[in-house]
Amino acid sequence: MIAPTRQPGQAEFVAMTAMMFATIAFSIDAMLPALPAIAQDLTPEAVNRAPLIITSFMLGMGLGTLIAGPMSDSFGRRRMILLGGAFYIAGAVLAGLSQSLELVLAARVLQGLGAAGPRVVSLAVVRDLYSGRDMARMISLVMMIFTLLPAIAPSLGAAIMAFTGWRGIFGAFVMFSLVSIGWFTLRQPETLRPENRRALEPGLLWQAAREVFTHRRVVIAIVVQTLIFSTLFMVLSSTQQIFDQYFGKGDSFPIWFGLIAVLAGTASVANARLVGRLGMRFLVRVTLGVQLIISSAMLASFGLGLFPTWAAFPAYVAWSVTLFGMMGLTIGNLNALAMQPLGHIAGMAASVIGATSTILAVILAAPVGLAFDGTPVPLAIGAVLAIGSARLLFVMMPDED
Repeated sequence: MIAPTRQPGQAEFVAMTAMMFATIAFSIDAMLPALPAIAQDLTPEAVNRAPLIITSFMLGMGLGTLIAGPMSDSFGRRRMILLGGAFYIAGAVLAGLSQSLELVLAARVLQGLGAAGPRVVSLAVVRDLYSGRDMARMISLVMMIFTLLPAIAPSLGAAIMAFTGWRGIFGAFVMFSLVSIGWFTLRQPETLRPENRRALEPGLLWQAAREVFTHRRVVIAIVVQTLIFSTLFMVLSSTQQIFDQYFGKGDSFPIWFGLIAVLAGTASVANARLVGRLGMRFLVRVTLGVQLIISSAMLASFGLGLFPTWAAFPAYVAWSVTLFGMMGLTIGNLNALAMQPLGHIAGMAASVIGATSTILAVILAAPVGLAFDGTPVPLAIGAVLAIGSARLLFVMMPDED
């Protein structure tokens, strides 16, 4: 296949990159309405294990992220995105054919490994083309489009499941990957020039990793991202059960989740408009501080039973909007802060940042999902601890390296 020679326009680039990012959201959110059916079919004796289908994918994605970036620094961005797509499709096919939860989880890890290619390499492509606040603005625009899919993914998953059962969702993953990878292949030229490629040697990889972790600002940004991601993973692991068992709204969950995603998506729009005027640090600091207050109030209210019956559900929905919205006001800025001094090793830097934050976030979030007791209290405790720690660490970030 002949590679394109001209960079697509900014609008197409944003849409194309958003679709690459959306591979992850679709792979997670479309599975949420299927968790009860999967639990009933594959693990009826321990239904709390079903959300591991979410965290196993994220674990694979974190592991793959550590590999995809360095390989893209050596072999180019396009090749790694294509290879990642192949692994993703293989994992989706295997998961759809598996007859036990353990096999589904193993296939989901493989699917996550493949999804790491589009995720981390597309971020490296953005870094190849942009830097600083321009990069933060571009990521915010990508995230703005990206949020449209989480808004409809649970409803799509529920609709597919109504006709084909939960296994048909994995077929949809295959089709989505074929479209997104095909679009990228046909339209996006290679952004890493041959003279900027780094040999795939352990010594060079170790040197690059050391460089990432010797920047105090980068390390703090990674840890803060980890804590924010862990909060997101806690919500994703718990929210379907909370809607179903605590509020009795399992049937309408896809609609409510879509509403939450749409409202939370406005945070990315706000960040794209505000980051140039207020700066990345200000937005992250204020967002974490406000969210800590909100989550602490929710913990006290649910823990002590302070909400009247009519107010508990709308309060939870509003809180969910702020938790997802926190991503739009922080992650793009934190990525830009971390990547700014590392442009010469963008692929490796994106890998280390993405892998570290994702793997550690899964480790932090998994116990919260397994601790679900029929109420939002375990989620609220986890959110307060993670966000409070992130806020404390972020104020320690130096202005300069």
